[in-house]
Amino acid sequence: MTVARSIVLFVAAAVLEIGGAWLVWQGLREHRGWLWIGAGVIALGLYGVVASWQPEAEFGRILAAYGGVFIAGSLLWAMAVDGFRPDRWDVVGALICLVGVAVIMYAPRSAA
Repeated sequence: MTVARSIVLFVAAAVLEIGGAWLVWQGLREHRGWLWIGAGVIALGLYGVVASWQPEAEFGRILAAYGGVFIAGSLLWAMAVDGFRPDRWDVVGALICLVGVAVIMYAPRSAA
């Protein structure tokens, strides 16, 4: 159950961070205004809250692993929202990152 909870939290954190950054981008670069920017700032703050709910206690480990989730999530977001089509190297790179996430977060460790 802990691994499943961790994965759900990583996905939620990715949606909040990537979505928040996208909202700020839209507000500034696409001139959609301060409401978009404000919504993005709120989402980015909520990302920090959700990330802190990870069952693992080591901040550095969580943030390092989340980097891989962010990479894969960013490509998925771009596909869903912006019509981006990754090439095979984008996909291979994202898969490598997700393997890294699994190793960092879920590999068995000794208690000592």
